[in-house]
Parts: sequence; C-alpha cells; structure tokens
Amino acid sequence: MADSGVCAELGGVDDLEEATAVFTRVRPRLFGIAYRMLSSVTEAEDLVQEVWLRWQTYDWSKVTKPEAFLATTTTRLAINVLQSARKRRETYVGPWLPEPVDTGADPYLGAERGEALEFAALLLMEKLTPNERAAYVLREAFDYSYAQIADILSSTEPAVRQLVSRARKHIVGERRAPATAAEQRELLTAFLAAARSGDLTALERLFTPDVTSLSDGNGRKGIARTPVVGTARVTKFLQAISSWFWDGVEVRWAITNGRTSAALLVDGVMYGLLTVSATTEGIDQVLWLVNPEKNKAVSVEG
Repeated sequence: MADSGVCAELGGVDDLEEATAVFTRVRPRLFGIAYRMLSSVTEAEDLVQEVWLRWQTYDWSKVTKPEAFLATTTTRLAINVLQSARKRRETYVGPWLPEPVDTGADPYLGAERGEALEFAALLLMEKLTPNERAAYVLREAFDYSYAQIADILSSTEPAVRQLVSRARKHIVGERRAPATAAEQRELLTAFLAAARSGDLTALERLFTPDVTSLSDGNGRKGIARTPVVGTARVTKFLQAISSWFWDGVEVRWAITNGRTSAALLVDGVMYGLLTVSATTEGIDQVLWLVNPEKNKAVSVEG
C-alpha cells in the first residue's frame, strides 16, 4: 500500500509502544471516516479494529507518515466493506436507516465538522458510488486536499475533483437548506407534543408538503414496512397510532448524529429512537429507529 502524504506527519515508528500511541491518537479520526462511509457504528468499529490488527503487524520501517498510512488503510477498507454492506442491505425488511452514533457521548465526533454526519446527509450518500462517497467525506468532513485524496484513492487530482463535484451536486441538489440544530430540536419538541395529543392541525403546520415517515424495524412486529409520504398520509398515520402507541412511553433526549433525538422508553427499556430531519421550511423526514440492534450504544439524558 502506498504511504500517501496525508495530514500532519507524526514521524516514523520504531516499536510497538510508539505504534500504539500513534494509532490511539488518530483513532477518533479513523472512526469518523469509517462511520461516514458505512453509516454503522458497529461496522465502523469493526473496521477500525481491522486497521489496528494490520497496523500491529506491519513493517513500520516502510511507513514515513503513519497518520496518512492509517487514513488510507481505513478509507480503502471502508470502500470494500461498503460494497458488501450494500448487498446485505438489499435483503433488509422495510426501510433501512443509518445506525445512530451518539455524538453526545463522543466529544471528538461531535466537535468534528458536521458535514456528512446528519441522517439526511447519510441517506443521500447511500446513492453515491463508494469512491464518490469517500472523496466527498474526506473533502467535506475532513478538509483533505484533492491531491491527498487522489493519493488515498490511487487516482488523479482531476478525477477526484470530478468525484467530489458529482457528489456535491447530488447532496446539495436533493436537499434544501437544513435547519440549525436549535431549530431541529424545537421542531422535534413541537412534533412530539402534537403527535402525542393527536393535534393534526399542529402536525400539518410542522411538515413540508413532501414529508416522509420512515420506520426501520427490520421486520419487527407492528412496524410499517413502507415509507409514508406526504402531509395528508403522514398525519393520518400518526392519528391512527396516537390512540395506542404513546401509552406508557417515556420520552428522554439523546444527541445523535449531531442533532436531537427522542429516546422512547417502555418500562425503563429502550423501545426505539425517534428524530426528525428538518429544513428551513419544516420537517421533511420523520425517522423511527426501532430495530433493537441499532440503539444499543445510545445514551439518554435523565
């Protein structure tokens, strides 16, 4: 693998102790790259562990820029994993949503540039090719230069510019101006109040005309398996479940993917996570993450 020139150099590595220190220092960034590529905490952690195993046994005398080497290894592995992950997700039951990452409990990830971390952005990136996604993530979220990305992808700088340009057009073209974090939390709070009380007029005022409700349960009983689209249909759906769904449900706050989510607890146990994606025009996505496998790492406010 090429020892590409990416990021500040940390100098050479002479022994395992030093190699461990280098890896520990850059690990948060490696996880950030892997998560944005895979939209899965579990898969990102597995991938970073694989990078660690390879790094442990690598001939460090061949590496002059350890941080660059580790970022390159992570990105190339993520491209391979993403290709196989997409095949597995073809058999997923119902809508598939990203596995939430607890940015409230991960100060580094939360402090990183917010690009390519919100649910809406991650969903749009699912339509990119693996190389487009890698180029976009490295450029927009981590501010790598085009030349650095070309080294990582074994490509040319003009080709990388095209990858980033195509990805950016796709992301920007399909997404209206996102709401700020404060506006998103305010809309989520208002949504919860209206949904629990069954106030359809209030709900309609919160939604964009093309609002979509997506429920990720992977076959869980009682979970909608198709998207519900449009203000009228989404409000009817919420009305239909309002008479029974909220009974015994306790709501607590969590910070996932840089935005506020509502943790839904039943008898003190996490039932699922509910959040909204919002633009300056209102809520355009209601996201129900009720696959139990996806919410294990989310911590909730008391």
